[in-house]
Amino acid sequence: MMHDTVEQQALATFTEKAYLDYSMYVILDRALPHIADGFKPVQRRIIYAMSELGLKASAKHKKSARTVGDVLGKFHPHGDTACYEAMVLMAQNFSYRYPLIDGQGNWGSPDDPKSFAAMRYTEARLAAYAELLLAELPLGTVAWTDNFDATLQEPALLPARLPNVLLNGAMGIAVGMSADILPHNLVEVANACIHLLDYPDADLDALLTHIQAPDFPTTAEIITPKDVLRQLYATGNGSIRMRAVYIEEKHQIVITALPYQVSGAKIIEQIAWQMQQKKLPMVEDVRDESDHEHPTRLVIIPRSNRIDVQELMLHLFATTDLEHSYRVNFNLIGLDGKPQVKSLVNLLNEWMQFRLQTVIKRTTFRLQKVCDRLHILDGLIIVFLNIDAIIAIIRENDNPKPELMSHFALTSQQADAILDLKLRHLAKLEEMHLRAEQAELIAERDTLQDILNDEQCLRAVVKAEIIADRDQYGDKRCSPVIIRQASSALREETLIVNEPLTIILSTKGWIRAAKGFNVDGRSLSYKAGDEFKAQINARSNLSILFFDNEGKVYSVPAHTLPSARGQGEPLTSKLNPAEGAYFATLAAGDPDEYLLLANDAGYGFKAKISALYVKNRNGKTCLKLPNNSHWLPPLLLQDVTQSAIACVTNSGKLLLFSAADLPELERGKGSRLMQIAFKQEGKLQETIQFIQVINMDQGLIVHAGKRYIVLKGSDLSTYFASRGRKGRLLPRGFQNVTGLEQVL
Repeated sequence: MMHDTVEQQALATFTEKAYLDYSMYVILDRALPHIADGFKPVQRRIIYAMSELGLKASAKHKKSARTVGDVLGKFHPHGDTACYEAMVLMAQNFSYRYPLIDGQGNWGSPDDPKSFAAMRYTEARLAAYAELLLAELPLGTVAWTDNFDATLQEPALLPARLPNVLLNGAMGIAVGMSADILPHNLVEVANACIHLLDYPDADLDALLTHIQAPDFPTTAEIITPKDVLRQLYATGNGSIRMRAVYIEEKHQIVITALPYQVSGAKIIEQIAWQMQQKKLPMVEDVRDESDHEHPTRLVIIPRSNRIDVQELMLHLFATTDLEHSYRVNFNLIGLDGKPQVKSLVNLLNEWMQFRLQTVIKRTTFRLQKVCDRLHILDGLIIVFLNIDAIIAIIRENDNPKPELMSHFALTSQQADAILDLKLRHLAKLEEMHLRAEQAELIAERDTLQDILNDEQCLRAVVKAEIIADRDQYGDKRCSPVIIRQASSALREETLIVNEPLTIILSTKGWIRAAKGFNVDGRSLSYKAGDEFKAQINARSNLSILFFDNEGKVYSVPAHTLPSARGQGEPLTSKLNPAEGAYFATLAAGDPDEYLLLANDAGYGFKAKISALYVKNRNGKTCLKLPNNSHWLPPLLLQDVTQSAIACVTNSGKLLLFSAADLPELERGKGSRLMQIAFKQEGKLQETIQFIQVINMDQGLIVHAGKRYIVLKGSDLSTYFASRGRKGRLLPRGFQNVTGLEQVL
């Protein structure tokens, strides 16, 4: 059944309108500051409620709960926690450049701004600076609106005498937009306003001669270049970078100032984490020595005096909050009631328009009061000129007011003032006071009219007031603007401690790293069914190369390998070899060195170690292995031009050729190292059993069981030929080779 009183509406239409209404409410009445006083509604209501409670800067502190109760009960029917947090923020001298509230008790600390005590413990009153926002409130300067239940009136705006929106900044997140206005120095902003009063058409460059940059309640440095700052002020969008200040003290680094709203505890945590992860080997210790005398004192102790302090700090600036970036977005509600991102010129011009209108309203309000008082004074002076006649009329008439008005041509207001006059004010001396007051008010009236009729006179008044406020409340800049070297994180290799390691691989693919080179992997314990397979010497700042039986190469940073105090970890926890594949061998060396990669089928090539590094856990194809062939242990080629490669087959043939003849590749089958004999159907008849890199001037030792032979000079040259030859048989008794070794 349909009813005429029921309104039907499409769900999409209703939802769109409801969300739009909500969005506009959040934007205009909750989140964005107003250009006039720089406040969101909750902040404005807190300051006004405190003034109504008589909590001026000269008054005694009162419990914060009293203020919060008045704000919630009279003007702001929302949560007490949010209201109190907004109040706390305005009292924190490390959050606001010019705090509006003077608090007693625990109002939080820079390390933990939210560590403030409950409102029942803290006490507060208005700071002296708040007078700039409240002094002209009773002078007819702003509009008044009903509170939420229409039982009280509250100011729609506060008549700020300086652009508080720039001085203390503002942050807010609305629906679809946000505001990030950073604080500025009062003296600089006041000087820019004075310049605008003298030169209304001043451009951005003229204003920037007064305003250097934002000014935070910290002595940390602003390192943003001036051209970036200019672009920021020209568009109202951009970012600011701040950097901590440090000094060197007795071979220690002492941080004395942190960026805005950066916690010292967080810095300590970030540095300690890097130390724990072995990413900061040049730092021995870090501690917080902050106290009441030194609010910020973080001490970083380098591991030695040889550490480059500047390089270390540039790394910390890049990897911790010792250097912090702040977003800037001059998005605020203008005098037209609409949110807009404004440039510095537009923002100051619009605020100056508000200030001039405020002074006009104040002057008009005062002029009306002066004129009303002069009107009353005119009537009171008539009393003293006709005192006897007036007394007679009052004594003879039950209702003397009409008679007084008609007899002396008085207005109703004048007649009421005469009838309210006390007899003691009829003395001759009082007449002199009235005439003196009249003369003063006439002079004031003329001055007020000049202000309203002459714009230059109006601007002069506003200028004088800004100068007075600047001199009373202004201070020196806290955050210096300095050009600094750009921060950059150190390469991972330079951050890792360079120490000797022995890398040990087991048959089942378990890996571990023991400190030092004098470690015998065969003497270590292994899991049941597992045993030693291979080991190499390496440095902790290098990457280790692993090769599987399918010819793939993988790399793992040495410092990430598990300690040899235990039995290690499976390499499969760090790498993903194909199913059925196993790790056959390993190698390590400086990235610029070459590695000889070969298989027992007689093929190989040299490859630069840096070209074999793999970020992928799955590895990449390296040496193509023929059927039934296996890896030979990779060998370092430190001097390609002076080295020779010795190859020995299982049949006792030895071939030496120049390492320079070996091609440089990154992957592939490689070139023939030595000619190998085959049986029918392509099966190997002989294999390369050992390879060794040697210096021809030093010689080669060939081991055959417990016996060995040393080949030098002409004896060694006998086996030297071109790469790919068959080689020559070793002397009888030494053809069953068990190892090759270079003469040291």
